[in-house]
Formats: sequence, structure tokens, C-alpha cells
Amino acid sequence: MASRNYEEEEDRSIRLQVSELHKLEEARGSNDTVFDLRSSIEKGDSGETADAASVSSATAFRRKSTTPAPEKQLTLFALQLAILEKTATGIGTLGFIWATVVLLGGFAITLDGSDFWFITIILLIEGARIFSRSHELEWQHQATWTIAGVGISSFRALRSTSASLLRCLRIRSRETTTTVTRDCESASNSEVPLLPYARWFFISSTVSRLLYWLQLLSATACVALSSYKLVRHNYGDVHKGDTDKRNRQSALNIFYSLALAEALLFLAEKAYWEWRVSVCNLLENVTRECEFGATGLVSIKRFFYDSYSKCVNGSIFDGLKMDIVSFGMELLGSNSSDEQLIGARILRQFAVSQRYSEETLEKIGINFPVVERLVEMLNWKDLQEEEIRRSAAEILSKLAGKKQNSLRVAGISGAMESISSLLESTRSSGEAPDEIGEKKSFHEHDLHYDFCRFNNLGLLILKKLAKDHDNCGKLGNTRGLLPKIIDFTHVDQVLLWEENAEVARSQVLTLKRSLQLVKMLASTTGHTGKCLRREISEIVFTVSNVRDVLRHGGRYPKLQKLGIGILTNLALDTEARERIGGTGGVLKELFNIFFKTHGDDGNQGCVRIAAGEAIAMLVLESKGNCLHALRLGVMGRLVEALEVPLIRVNAARVLRNLCLYSGDDCFHDLKFVKAAAPTVLKSITSEDNKLQEVMVGLAAQVFRFMSPEDSCYVFMDSGIKRRELANSLVSILRKHDKPAIKVPRIRRFAIELAVWMMEDDMENNVAVFRELGLEKELEKVLETTAELENFDVFSGTVGVSRHSRTVHSLAELALKILEDNN
Repeated sequence: MASRNYEEEEDRSIRLQVSELHKLEEARGSNDTVFDLRSSIEKGDSGETADAASVSSATAFRRKSTTPAPEKQLTLFALQLAILEKTATGIGTLGFIWATVVLLGGFAITLDGSDFWFITIILLIEGARIFSRSHELEWQHQATWTIAGVGISSFRALRSTSASLLRCLRIRSRETTTTVTRDCESASNSEVPLLPYARWFFISSTVSRLLYWLQLLSATACVALSSYKLVRHNYGDVHKGDTDKRNRQSALNIFYSLALAEALLFLAEKAYWEWRVSVCNLLENVTRECEFGATGLVSIKRFFYDSYSKCVNGSIFDGLKMDIVSFGMELLGSNSSDEQLIGARILRQFAVSQRYSEETLEKIGINFPVVERLVEMLNWKDLQEEEIRRSAAEILSKLAGKKQNSLRVAGISGAMESISSLLESTRSSGEAPDEIGEKKSFHEHDLHYDFCRFNNLGLLILKKLAKDHDNCGKLGNTRGLLPKIIDFTHVDQVLLWEENAEVARSQVLTLKRSLQLVKMLASTTGHTGKCLRREISEIVFTVSNVRDVLRHGGRYPKLQKLGIGILTNLALDTEARERIGGTGGVLKELFNIFFKTHGDDGNQGCVRIAAGEAIAMLVLESKGNCLHALRLGVMGRLVEALEVPLIRVNAARVLRNLCLYSGDDCFHDLKFVKAAAPTVLKSITSEDNKLQEVMVGLAAQVFRFMSPEDSCYVFMDSGIKRRELANSLVSILRKHDKPAIKVPRIRRFAIELAVWMMEDDMENNVAVFRELGLEKELEKVLETTAELENFDVFSGTVGVSRHSRTVHSLAELALKILEDNN
């Protein structure tokens, strides 16, 4: 169930709420490729758009402003109890002073014997009650560490004590590692025995209940004695003229009234307490509203007692200032593991709650010591501290989702190393490779440790941190982190073919997050991205792991797309490009996906598009990869793919690069590309923007393999006249009077094709171009050229693969041809 929840959370965090058709259309004409300029160099991999982020922010703001804090019910209840308590205490103090100063001090000799003893007994039992009350909260605090602690409602405690003990014993006998068991074990550890041979009796919850009942008995006795005296009025004989006894009756009435009022107020407080807690189930309701689950009652009890203590011991309004998130942060910094666990549970639940996460994460994010404490807890690997560590990881995974918080987390000294400690590979039957390739054995108790969940959390935190460019550099500089991440991209065929297995789903989620993280790191721009791509590609398992994902991941097209994206981004580096092409089966698997015709739904269609982009990138400026591709016998299918709307753009890119970079010794294999010429010509004259750009670029290379006679047949076969093609090229230059971000190479390709046409039929085509106004358009190009047009590939806004000739020199060449043949 836990891994399913994480998978659902991951899906919510990375998918766009759009139709499959819209996704395909977006993929066909998307600018988010290495062949196009990206306007945002730090675009994340989460799939969130700016509009979606703004809508989410607005929704969170409304939720934050309209959702009442559930713990306010407890602080208000504590205030009401404190008012009754302090009123009763004030009356009791007045009664005590009255008794000691007025009665016992002034009338001790003249008091009737029964009154003297009644007053003495009342003072003694009230003193015992006050003493019990002053110490009860301390013991109640100790009794609230676990679910087994029952100081909050003593009436229910008496009914449930035996059942709770039996339940804990049954759980322990099964030797499980569930949360309830840990709570029961914590009960025995956190209870404080006063005598070694009476452990059960002299523990905090028992002492708390004894003090509670002592107060009730004292108050009840006080009510009985005071009422008896007020009703009977047997204060002894008072003779007329006896000045020592004439005010005795009034003085005694005042004392007994004060004692009765104090006791009644205290009993009213206890009755109100029991009614709200036992009848109205206040604590359970608040626990439910906070979505704390079974273990949350402990946290709610502890918060309530702290709030009540502040109201009683200080100002009655001190408790109202408390909020449960700040309370959780305070406990997180404690030296007690029980308090740390309570604090971690509180912060974790509010951080993941849809209603309260926005405000909670804001409070945590601005409290730097708390963020440091959470990062420190990631290093705690003791089995007894597993839940604390897991809660800290979940909180940080939420906290890192906001840029300002992610910078704070990454800025903590040793933060990356702490997050890296969450990543523990458990492959090879309980053994995992360490940084230098040796094997390390896991201890016996590690068999019960949830490594998979911690791996998922660690990868999720790193993935969110990697959305920031500066953090990517820190990830790459963290010793041993990249090999760990790459290790999680390993996949077995059995895993990807497994169905309806909880463990398999969790492992697939780990694979998915590791692939997402590697893709984000490989797509980093600038010098940082260049270094990261080199380091990633130099890890010997990277490419082969991705190849296995492509080969066995047919049931998971999203995983295949992520793997393809990694190859595409790594191929920005020339050495990595050769390394990928030289890895057996990579190009073959990419072509298999690219040519796949069945199951062409939204996800599979996007994967085919991505595969085409990766192939085009791998054969760019790489004669070796071009030879590998030609040996696979794909030329005929690539030509056919030009007719398939979904993949024709990338098919044209692949064909152009094969023609341009294969070399003259591959002429025999490339001559079949001439069959694509009619399709290419029709696309140039009828299509617009992206498809037109790639087809013009392909045409300039295809016609290089044709003789004048072949080209004449092509124009006749396509039904397009040379003048019509020339007019299209001039129209392109006229339309794009300045470099276009969406089609950065269209002017270059148009000039290249125009140059070929003029060289192919100098006499006729030069006259046609001069008549159509090509010379004027070329002069405009000379005045508006930009570096944008001199690159085939972009990493964000940085050009990576420079053309051998600039657009400026091409335009000058075309002008020279026009002038020489004037």
C-alpha cells in the first residue's frame, strides 16, 4: 500500500492534465527538443506549466486563508479549563487565608471542638488536593508518550487498562515491526518505575491516575464536610455579650462557603473535562481532523497537556498562542527519541496533508535549525529510529518542492551526503556494491528495514532539488552520488514483465525516479551540464542500463521515453555520442521503437517521437554511428516514415544527417534516399514551419545524390515545377525576415537548396530566382543574421553543434552566383 501511495503521488506530481491527442500534437511541434532553442533554460522535468503552478498557488492561498486550524479546539478547551481551575484555586487560596488568619489564628481557642477539627480536616484534604493537582500534569505528560498512556480520561482508563495490556502482550508475542508494536515497546521504555519490585504499580500512568482520584476524593470530601456544616449550623453556643464568639458564626459560614465553592468549581471542571473528552470525543475528533491515524492520539494528547500547562502555570492566554506545527518543530529538537518521534509524526502528517501542507511547509522552510535537524535525521540508520528517519525524508521531499526551500536544503553543509545516505541498493540477494565495487553484507536486522521506501524518498528529494541549476552542480560534486543513482537505473527483464506485484510496483517507481533524475542532470545547461554529461556517460553502466530499459520496457512506455531522453541529452557530448553508438543494440532498439506501428496511443506515440529525436542526435556529426545505422538496413523504412505524420519530422532529420555525415563511401547505401524526393518536394510547397524546415534541409542533401537527369524525373514525378519550388524558397526568406526561434535553421536550409538549384541549372534557375526577388531577400538576410542560425543543436539557449559554414557566408555565396550570371 505504501508504494502504491507513492506511485500515485508521483503521477500527480509529473503528469499534465491534457488529452492524449493534445499531447501528440504538442510532441509533433514541440520546441522542447535539443534541435530547437528553449526559452527557459531551467525548465523542470515535473511537467508543470507556469499556468498550472499559478493555479496551484492560488488554490493553496485560498485553502490557507479559509481552513481553520484543528488544534484551536484544544487550545480553546484548555483556556476554558484553565479559567475554572484558576478560579477554584483563587477561591481556595482565599479560603486558606481566611482559615489560617481569621479562624484558626483568631478563634482557635473559642472554636467549638467539631469546627476546629472540621476546618483542620478540610485544610488538610484541600492541601492534599492542591499538591496532587500541582504534580498531576507532570505525570500526565509522562503518560502521553504512547497510545498506551491513558492519563487523559481516567474513567475510560480504568475500563481499558487490562485490555490494552493484553493487546500489547499479544502484539509483542508475534514479534512484528508495525507502528503499534513500536508504540507498545515505547510504553515500557518511557514509563518511569519508582520501585524496582512494583514496576507496574509505580509507573507514570498509574501515579497520574492515583493523583487524579485523590483530587476527586478530596473535593468530594470537602463538599460533604462543608455542606454538612452549612446545613447544620452547629457552631456551638454564642451567649449575648460574649465578644469572643459573636462573629464566629459569620466567619465560619464564609469559610465553609469558600471551601464548598472551591470544591464545586473543581468538580465542575472535572465534569466538563470528562464530558468533552469521554462523551464528545474531542481528542479523537481532532485527531481525525488532523488525519493523524491510530498513532496520532499520542501527539494530540501531548499537545493538549502542554497547552493546558501553559494556561495554568502562566497567563490563561498562553495556550492560545500555541499551534501544533510549531509544537512539532519544538519536539523535533528534543534529545528524547519519544519526543522526536512525536514531533516527526506531527510535521510529516501536516506536510503531506492537502489542506495544511502550504502553511506547514512555509513555517518549516523559514526555520533554518529545523531544516538542519531534518537533514541530520537522514543519517540515522538505527532500526529503532526508522520511523523518525522516514518522516524526516518525507517532510524534506515536500519541502524541496519549492525553489526557495530547495536552495535552503541544498545550502546546508553535508546535505547532499545526508540525502545520499538514503540510497542503498539491495540487489544481488542482500548484497550491494559500494563506491569502489566491493560487496558489503547487510546485518540481520536490516532484513526488516524498508530500503526500497527510503530509496524512493531519496530519489524524490534529489529530483526536486535538481530542478534548480545550481543544485545540479552540487549533486554532481557529491562523492559517490552519481554511481548510486545510475545503479538504480538497472532493471531485470522479470521486473518489467511482472504483473500486479506490490514489490514490483515499488521497484518500478524507483527505476522511474532514477531515470527522471538522470535525465534532469543530463539536460542541465552551461558548463555544469557539460561536466555532468561527461561524468554520467563515463560511468560504465549508464548506457547499458538504459538499453535494457528500452529492450524490456514495452509495457512501460513512460520509462522508455525517459531512457531515450537520457541518451538524447548525453549525446550533446561528442565522446558520449560515440560511446552510446558503440554500445551494442542501442541504435537497434531505438529504431525498433521508432518504427513500431501497433499500439500507437498517446504514450507510445510520444515514445516513437522521442526515439526519432535520439537517433537524429546520435548520427549527427558521427560517421561511425551513421555506419552503424546503415548496417541495420533502415533506409527504406526511413523513406516510408516520411509519409507517417507522427514521425516524419524526425525521419527527415535522421535522413538528412545520414546523407550529410556518412561520407562518400556510403554512396551506394544512400542512393535509395532519392526515392524520398517527391515526398520532400510536396511537403516544402504545402507545409509550414517545423515540417517545412526539416524537409527543406533534407532536400538540400537529397539532391546532392542526383544527376541533372535524375532531378528532372523527380520534378516530373512530383508534379512540382522548379519555378514553384523556387517561389516557395523565396517566400520562406520573405516570411522569416529575421531569425525565428521556432524554426532557427529554415533560412539556412532555404539558401542551401537555392544554391543547389542555381548550380544544377545555372541558366534557367538563376533567372527565375532573380525574377522572384531572391537578391533582395538575401541582402535582408545579411543584415539580420544571428548566431542562432549557425547551430544544429541547442542546450537551453547555448548552441552546441556549429555548422561548418555560417548563414552569412551562404548568403554571400548565393549573391555571388546571382551576380556572376547576371
